[in-house]
Amino acid sequence: MSGLRVVPTWRHGQERLYVCLTDGRNVAWYDREAARVNLLSEASRQDVLEVLGPFLTGPVAVGPPPVPTPAELARLTLHPDDDLAPNRPGEALHIALDRDPGPPHRLRPDPRRRALLAEQTVGDALDRLDGAGWHALHSLPLPGGDRVHHLAIGPGGLFAIHTLYARKQRVTVADPMVTLGRHDPHPLLRRVRADADRASYALTAEVHPVLALVGPTDVRVTAPLREVRVIEDTGVESLARLGGVLKPADVEALHAMARDRTTWASAG
Repeated sequence: MSGLRVVPTWRHGQERLYVCLTDGRNVAWYDREAARVNLLSEASRQDVLEVLGPFLTGPVAVGPPPVPTPAELARLTLHPDDDLAPNRPGEALHIALDRDPGPPHRLRPDPRRRALLAEQTVGDALDRLDGAGWHALHSLPLPGGDRVHHLAIGPGGLFAIHTLYARKQRVTVADPMVTLGRHDPHPLLRRVRADADRASYALTAEVHPVLALVGPTDVRVTAPLREVRVIEDTGVESLARLGGVLKPADVEALHAMARDRTTWASAG
């Protein structure tokens, strides 16, 4: 076997090194935390250990993965370019700012950086739900250049979460209008619902819309909202208290589906 390459990925601060064929398929992965090299085929042992040699630290166990679930096997078939799970909160904004950081001196702060801070704040809170049986995916691309800021999948169902930077500002919600401080009202809830509808279509499952406000001084909702939830970044953990909708196997299957970039190509 030749042409193997090592592809590092990060999730929740932990590094995994995947060993891939030239066509992108995985044949093994090295879990540093567990000090284990997991082989999908014993025939590739020698080649895998050779290519991982520079990365191995200390003694490691080598063998087949411990009872992989169907969702894990589905993930392993993904080409690294199609796996959205490694996306950081605000991944698209990270890339945009790297490509065009803007002028070094400007009269007003770059709104992209405020938006990035909002997505990072909410994304970090969502990632902390992982131990409660939830999965979070970030910056999921939609056809036409739009994206779902965050998708939370857990016992309480699926939630498409749109974040809004509102630090030290009063927010008034009058469905579908959202007024931020002294700015003009904007029909943001239409966008929030539309993103959830597109996610529902792509995943063939009900996805609930959520607007997450980051750092507001006050939030006023003038009338009961239709379907959509409005939460503050400090209340993201409240999602973990929801349950009774999805079984663990359903959560894993939907997570495996949602992390595949090709899934979102149908979210027209």
